[in-house]
Amino acid sequence: MAAAMDHAAPGRDHDAEVDARKTRNALVTRDARETRDAPESRDTLDAQNDRDTLDALELEARPRPQSGAERAIWELAATVVDPEVPVLTIEDLGVLRGVTFATASGSVTVEITPTYSGCPAVDAMRDDIVGVLHGNGYDDVSVKVVLSPAWTTDWLSDEGRTKLEQYGIAAPGPRRSDGTVSLGLGIRCPRCGSMHTRQLSRFGSTSCKALYVCQRCQEPFDYFKEH
Repeated sequence: MAAAMDHAAPGRDHDAEVDARKTRNALVTRDARETRDAPESRDTLDAQNDRDTLDALELEARPRPQSGAERAIWELAATVVDPEVPVLTIEDLGVLRGVTFATASGSVTVEITPTYSGCPAVDAMRDDIVGVLHGNGYDDVSVKVVLSPAWTTDWLSDEGRTKLEQYGIAAPGPRRSDGTVSLGLGIRCPRCGSMHTRQLSRFGSTSCKALYVCQRCQEPFDYFKEH
């Protein structure tokens, strides 16, 4: 009898091990299914919300028309550069606000919003837009200045910010999707990268810029004021 019991013990141990393995596999399968079916994590949702907000900002900054005719006119007008900062196009700046094409009459209306209401570059921009469109077969062109909503540095494109830095002008901070406001703790020198800078004048080469000097490389530079 003892021999028979000793012989049966390994079988029971084997069965117990098999049951334990099945239980572990079932738990792993359940966890995997729950992970797969679980709602997105807060970080993932926040990241998606940030992307959606930035996409909305981009659409606001560059409201490109969807129709073929108006989109073609937009692309032409978008080649016009800012006469004060010629490395930036009016599209980079977010100054180009809209295009309307009247099919029946062939007339074109382009809307622009200057960086501030008294911007002296408006007349030059208007003439350049009209010139570009005339040169491409649009004879009846008018340019309308729109002051509301007011221009904001949020409308500067990321490429435009990079162009400013390369041109030697400190760019305003990047767009924020969460509504936070920069404390303005320092302006980075676009020449040497130092944060050891100070403001010389509230106004630089134009009213939308301030004049700074870097205390490391001793070079003066313009800062495109954030607003």
